[in-house]
Amino acid sequence: MSDGHGRREYPGDFDGVPRLEYQPNADGDADPGEIVWTWVPYEEDHTRGKDRPVLVIGVDGAWLLALILTSQDHDRDAADEARYGRVWLDIGSGAWDADGRASEVRLDRIVRIDPTAVRREGATIDAEMFAQVADGVTKLAG
Repeated sequence: MSDGHGRREYPGDFDGVPRLEYQPNADGDADPGEIVWTWVPYEEDHTRGKDRPVLVIGVDGAWLLALILTSQDHDRDAADEARYGRVWLDIGSGAWDADGRASEVRLDRIVRIDPTAVRREGATIDAEMFAQVADGVTKLAG
């Protein structure tokens, strides 16, 4: 079912421990370990959202599972972020950011992404960094 904007209706964020496997493949499809750009629903209102980079970490049926990225440094406000249950991990910089800024990935919110809404591949993180992300996600979700 469409949401009126050409996207499938959002079923809500993923809850639980996803199956996490590092499987990047430069085939044009979004795979776990790749950072892509797509529309991401806001946490407080899934009918609204914005275009942003996400790290694909797995799949859930027809949906991709992903974590949002930001170039904002949450180390400075870690206590405030923790109070709201948000947990961030530094992943460094890469081709997903045209300005080469360092990024952080949010570990505590797993969003579902419609694979047809992914517009471009941004980059692939390395296996070691993916393992750190997977460990953080597993600890928080388990």
